[in-house]
Amino acid sequence: MRSRCRASVVWLLTALLTYACGSPPHKEIDQAQGAIDAARAAGAEKYAATEYAAAQTALTQANDAVAQRDYRLALNHALESREQAQNAARTAADTRARMRGDTERALAEVTSLMAQTRNRLSALPPARARRVRQALTTTGEDVQKAGKAIQAEDYEGAQRILAGVKEAIQKLAPPATTPPVTQSPKRLQ
Repeated sequence: MRSRCRASVVWLLTALLTYACGSPPHKEIDQAQGAIDAARAAGAEKYAATEYAAAQTALTQANDAVAQRDYRLALNHALESREQAQNAARTAADTRARMRGDTERALAEVTSLMAQTRNRLSALPPARARRVRQALTTTGEDVQKAGKAIQAEDYEGAQRILAGVKEAIQKLAPPATTPPVTQSPKRLQ
């Protein structure tokens, strides 16, 4: 009786495995497509292009394998596609966050430089102070453009603008140098 039961279980498992490999892996392909859609929403096309392209390629290969009725290969490609898409989504989120942080630090640095330059205007000759004030107005407009680029999540564009603004500010008024401290002669006692 036991051997009949074992034989039945073995036959059932074999039938299930044959059936699993004998039908297209629609569920896994749908999951891979969902993961690709989620990766695209996370910005993977821009921030994790290599992983995103690999996920799309694997999904195409899965669909091609289904068309050729090679369901095992289709399953492997579908699973690979899902994994690549999930990696792309994680990489995109990490890269995006890092770029946003870098851009916000650059914005803070430029804003600080502008404030320092404004504070030093009184020490400049009047004609030069007027030119620097006008240039600061123009760079202020560029900083606003960079802020809009940050809001639009165009971090690369914002960084380019901010780099130009920083360079312009540094040319306007080089950093103030502090005069050397002179020591008074020591008193003899």
